[in-house]
Amino acid sequence: MRNLITIAFTITLFVLVTSASADSNSKTPKSAIKKLLGEIKQIVNKDSLSDVEKAENKKHSDIALSVLKVPEISQKALGKYWSKHSEEQQKQFQTLLGNLFVHVAFPSSAKFFTNLNIVYGKTKSKKDMMVVPLTVVHEKEGEVDIDFSLKQVEAGWQVVDVILDGVSMRNNLRSQFYKILKKNDFKELVRRMNKKLKETN
Repeated sequence: MRNLITIAFTITLFVLVTSASADSNSKTPKSAIKKLLGEIKQIVNKDSLSDVEKAENKKHSDIALSVLKVPEISQKALGKYWSKHSEEQQKQFQTLLGNLFVHVAFPSSAKFFTNLNIVYGKTKSKKDMMVVPLTVVHEKEGEVDIDFSLKQVEAGWQVVDVILDGVSMRNNLRSQFYKILKKNDFKELVRRMNKKLKETN
């Protein structure tokens, strides 16, 4: 089952690489990334959380999630299977994927990454997106090159994909979901995603 939710592994490699700063809105692609990473860094990850810590974690997670364009990520992650399911199923999948970001990916990242060095590259345009390149230096993992792909929405900029050393988060997720849907139905995919969420409680 660990192959289903590569979110925890894939996304773990791109979060928590900088602290929040004054430039923490989403008006530019770079500021959107700073906002995302700054919020995730403040998430507390430990076995027992106080009510105050839970409330703070929810606040930071909700803000971080708002920087991700979850509807598009969800549609691309299901790929050819997206249109084969009802609108209700699509919304269910989107909600589950968002919850997995919040409850699996974000806390795993907050626990894993500490005291990282980061170098921002020059923001560049690519088709209908803007790409913010980063290089993260971890004492054990070494250098990791990360490209954030963003699209502009009314509220600012949102992340639609993350490329880790040339590997697309979105494509990686799609590959894992395809493996399940080729052998099972949508209910089984939902069951496995829910199981992963319950394991975090």
